Amino acid sequence: MFVKSTQDETLIKVIDVNELFDPLHDQVQGQDQSGQEEQSPQAFPKSQLRFPSGEALPKCWVDPNYQLN
Repeated sequence: MFVKSTQDETLIKVIDVNELFDPLHDQVQGQDQSGQEEQSPQAFPKSQLRFPSGEALPKCWVDPNYQLN
């Protein structure tokens, strides 16, 4: 699955989508898709990620207390 960084608008390939869906993880492992070479995996904060369309990630993916609000 691909998401977009809000910092520099680059696409990020999420390695484990379960990390993305789990609100208890505040970071996901991914690979920056800029450049022609395969990039090394690194951690990306969910707070700085969006869908490629620019839409925010669902609250249930980023806030462990979303049902309490």
